[in-house]
Amino acid sequence: MAVSPLPINPGGPSSLGSNSNRGFSVGNASNASNGGNLNVDMRSIEALKGAAARDPKSSIRETAKQFESLFMQEVMKSMRASTMATGMMDNSATQMGTEMLDTQFAGKMSGLPGGLSDAIQRQLQRQMGIQDKASDKTLQPLPALAKKGVAPHVQSFIQKHDSAAKAAEAQTGIPASFMLAQAAHESGWGKREITGAGGTPSFNVFGIKATSSWTGPVAEVQTTEFIDGKAQKVTAKFRAYGSYEEAFKDYAKLIGSNERYSKVVAQAQSGSAEGFARGLQKAGYATDPEYADKLARVINTTVRVQRALA
Repeated sequence: MAVSPLPINPGGPSSLGSNSNRGFSVGNASNASNGGNLNVDMRSIEALKGAAARDPKSSIRETAKQFESLFMQEVMKSMRASTMATGMMDNSATQMGTEMLDTQFAGKMSGLPGGLSDAIQRQLQRQMGIQDKASDKTLQPLPALAKKGVAPHVQSFIQKHDSAAKAAEAQTGIPASFMLAQAAHESGWGKREITGAGGTPSFNVFGIKATSSWTGPVAEVQTTEFIDGKAQKVTAKFRAYGSYEEAFKDYAKLIGSNERYSKVVAQAQSGSAEGFARGLQKAGYATDPEYADKLARVINTTVRVQRALA
């Protein structure tokens, strides 16, 4: 249950500032000295409940701020406890004043961009199944990623297809990072996607061909195939989908239900990136003799970026 804050007003009309309503009310000096119990304004809690019913996303943000504020108060309390008291002018009044000052500091340090409340908010959104619209937008690379040489389009591609890959993982047991990597390799991180007539998107990021069993729309394009070990340009038909989500679902169905790829799925479920890549090549997914090595490298890159983004 989220705790909504009270303004700090220790017995008088004056307050400690306009930001004091972001802290928790301190009871009296005896309460502070006997464990620092926090008083909760039940009316404010009810108000937060009402706000949650109207706008869950906004209430999550406020709840995250309260958690961070509470955490910062505990940090301040620990710092005070580790500091040796002078003995001069130490009494219940000065202790209460210190408690109130720490609460004020905690309130000012809470809710800042990139702080703990942002992480708490993201966790609560995931638990409640609330999608942040901002996450749909292409994000700029984090400084740490930029220093590691991770290109913006790599980060964008992984974030763009993350949810579809996780849904396919639930369907097949193949790690989402493996499927993201294969889609990245086949589409050049989204820069060489297959398009139909007039540039119509096919959403086919896995390069799945349209064989005789395929009854859906197709995109006919020129591609490179290795015949007798030599790269040749040929024209081939590829499956076309209505969305990237459909492409991931069809890939999951193709790999998960085809006996031809049964060993590939087993390798993937064991967590072996190299085994997964080599299994795909052995099963004839691609004609490039270096396909397995190339895919394994992309998988390692994808896993590395995902860890940095976590």
